[in-house]
Amino acid sequence: MNAMKIASIITGVVLALYAIFLLVWLWGESISFEIFVKTTITAGIIIVVTVGLAILYREYVEEKEMKAEKYLD
Repeated sequence: MNAMKIASIITGVVLALYAIFLLVWLWGESISFEIFVKTTITAGIIIVVTVGLAILYREYVEEKEMKAEKYLD
């Protein structure tokens, strides 16, 4: 499985869980605003880091393949 596919699966799962959490927060009163904000920030950080690492890994692998095929010095 390549890095972008794994990153898209992780990002999709985090977004789906966050959407459920958001609906619970909007329609219920069981979660405080402080916890909601902390969870929002955490979900955002997880998504940005996951996608960022996947892009870095993809670039590294592509450069490595290009060097192996003598496209780069």
